[in-house]
Amino acid sequence: MGGLSIWHWLIVLLVVVLIFGTKKLRNIGQDLGGAVKGFKEGVKGAETEADAAKAATAEKIAGTTFDAEVKKEKTP
Repeated sequence: MGGLSIWHWLIVLLVVVLIFGTKKLRNIGQDLGGAVKGFKEGVKGAETEADAAKAATAEKIAGTTFDAEVKKEKTP
C-alpha cells in the first residue's frame, strides 16, 4: 500500500495511449522537446551576452589609470 508497482504504471500508460493515440502523444513529445531546446538556447545566449558585457567592462577598466594614496592611521 502507498507505492505504485510497475504493473500500475503500465496500465496507466496503456490507458493514456488509448485515450490520446500515439500520433498526438508523438506531437506532444516533439513540442515539449522543441520547447526545452529553445530554453537551452535562450540560457546559452544570455550567458554569452553576460560574458561579453564582462569583457567590455574589463577592457574599460584596463585602460583606466587610478591615482590613489594609502595612509596608515596611528592608533592611540
